[in-house]
Amino acid sequence: MPQITVDYSERLADGFDRPAFARDLHTAVVEIAAAKQPACKTRFRRTEDVVVGPDTDGHALVHVHIAMLPGRSDETKARLTETVLELLRQYVKPAEGVRLHASAEVRDLDASYRKFEE
Repeated sequence: MPQITVDYSERLADGFDRPAFARDLHTAVVEIAAAKQPACKTRFRRTEDVVVGPDTDGHALVHVHIAMLPGRSDETKARLTETVLELLRQYVKPAEGVRLHASAEVRDLDASYRKFEE
């Protein structure tokens, strides 16, 4: 916890500093949502095909999903998502002519969530 997943368009691969984004995102999650740094886990999933409206060209998407144990206020979640969007502005540089669509969501993990470490 938290479980962070970043879906991003393949065309952003060269213009997205993923390690730096994850590092600063983990710091923000600790500062804003009182998570523990060693518990922050981020995985990046590259998406090959993106369609926005009727267009298949000229667009790129990034969506950040953050799932955390319950207990954070709506204000805390909103502050965290706003920070995620600021970090995306800093670390994602699409190629010229590519329109970036960025979004973020913080949600509570279901009560069924379990984990183990070895």
